[in-house]
Amino acid sequence: MQLSLNNKKIIISAGASGIGWETAKNCLSKGAIVYICDISSKSIKKIQKHPLIKKKLFTYECDASDEYEVSDFFNQVYKKTKKIDALINNVGVAGPTGNIEKLNSDDWERTLKINVVSHFYFTKLAIPMLKKNKGGSIINISSTAGTMGFALRSPYAASKWALIGLTKTLAIELGKFKIRVNAVCPGTVKGDRMARVIRDKAKFLKVSKKVIENDFLSMSSINSWISQADIANVCSFLISNESIKISGQVIPVDGNTIRFD
Repeated sequence: MQLSLNNKKIIISAGASGIGWETAKNCLSKGAIVYICDISSKSIKKIQKHPLIKKKLFTYECDASDEYEVSDFFNQVYKKTKKIDALINNVGVAGPTGNIEKLNSDDWERTLKINVVSHFYFTKLAIPMLKKNKGGSIINISSTAGTMGFALRSPYAASKWALIGLTKTLAIELGKFKIRVNAVCPGTVKGDRMARVIRDKAKFLKVSKKVIENDFLSMSSINSWISQADIANVCSFLISNESIKISGQVIPVDGNTIRFD
């Protein structure tokens, strides 16, 4: 039986490309109404031509690391709906690659600001809308790097571990309002971001990109890339009524990562 998200109202940060857009398409195909924000006006213009829109997709330009812009985004959404069924905190950056003593402080802080603080901005403003709905789902996109160490990627790993703590805490705080909070932890997802990570690590280690690519593939027992669609499928399930008793969980979608270094 196919999951139904008929008329469920969903907010997705960084939703105009990558995992965010794949998840938006998945939810739209199941009948949801989706509100997307993204920092890239180019990506927004591109998706506005998609046939799935049919007056059920609303797009806004927004820098998720800027609290005032996030507040303005929610004000715009609030004009269309006073309540939502789900928030997907998807925004994130890969951050710098290198040994911690060589990393730039500004790069460290920027990674934490985008990958953690932005989630606070979105969640704080989404909770009243979820309460008006008398329940719903918050999904934080963490990473396999949020469950183990990740050599040469300390700010990224630190930020993704932080999201696990945030998820567990919010699940406790919000359970009495029937708001479920879970973290989805993608493994090595094939796409532009992973391509940049491979490029930067290959440059740092002075080896070919193919060597790094093969090494990443060997980190999971299924020896395969994770697709953006794999993540989208789990997110749509966590929004659906079929998952109403699932909260406070850390859900890897990583092909059983056995190491991450």
